[in-house]
Amino acid sequence: MKVIKNYLFLLFLIISLVSCSSDDTENGTNNPDNNLNPLEYYQELNVPYGNNSDQVFDIYLPANRTLETEVMILVHGGGWSAGDKNDMNGFKDFLRSEFPNMGIVNINYRLADENNQPYPMQINDITSIINHLKTKQDYYVIDDDFAFIGVSAGAHLSLLWSYAFDVNNNIDMVCSIVGPTNFTDPAYLNNTNPELQILLDLYGLDATTEYLEEVSPYHRVTASAPPTILFYGGLDPLVPTTQGTAMRDKLQDLGVTHEFTLYPNAGHGWIGLDLLDTSFKLKAFIEAHFD
Repeated sequence: MKVIKNYLFLLFLIISLVSCSSDDTENGTNNPDNNLNPLEYYQELNVPYGNNSDQVFDIYLPANRTLETEVMILVHGGGWSAGDKNDMNGFKDFLRSEFPNMGIVNINYRLADENNQPYPMQINDITSIINHLKTKQDYYVIDDDFAFIGVSAGAHLSLLWSYAFDVNNNIDMVCSIVGPTNFTDPAYLNNTNPELQILLDLYGLDATTEYLEEVSPYHRVTASAPPTILFYGGLDPLVPTTQGTAMRDKLQDLGVTHEFTLYPNAGHGWIGLDLLDTSFKLKAFIEAHFD
């Protein structure tokens, strides 16, 4: 019953777009040399990595960690213009339950508006977080390789950073749950959904094909991409099925290790047996490629 409750709570975060932020902080005990004590559990909320109030993350580190302790980075959705790291707390709880020896970083990033496009702003924020964690590797006592779980817009950012901006091969695995992958997809270019178009317009009202390819994981992926697991809903009003199937086919052509699951009757999130299936497959993929 406990497992089912955890998975059902995970659903709320998959479909959630907006949540409240938290300013609570709970720190572990530092060593005299100013590094954290790796024998103790450590948690800190709203760690700043920039000057903007949105440039913060929560970090959860297990006790008895070493410089080989893996760290999963969680990236929330919200159409690039909304959402909060608290939306991913269900994933955080799932990981802490299933992977107690794994570190977790749950991030916020600057949100887009009429004056600030998502790209490259949000990609730059992820770069800043990765650099922060690598610079403070000895302080936190963690590995310098990471993985992503992203939902919706957060999945798009996770894929794009992993495929196009991971110049040092620091990402070992990436998970996309209903993430957009290709902004040149005719299903996007010729869509008649006003809600969807508002989100796409964040990338520019008259964006060129070259620019749309630049911000599309589908067009940036190479044969050196990390293992990728993809989950999509066949009735999703915001992310057409082709966003998943085309990405799957591209990964297949490039020989990139991947898994793909389409739930034909699901939308931008799912429940019941589909949700359990996602949880089991994600756990197995993490065990195979990151844990």
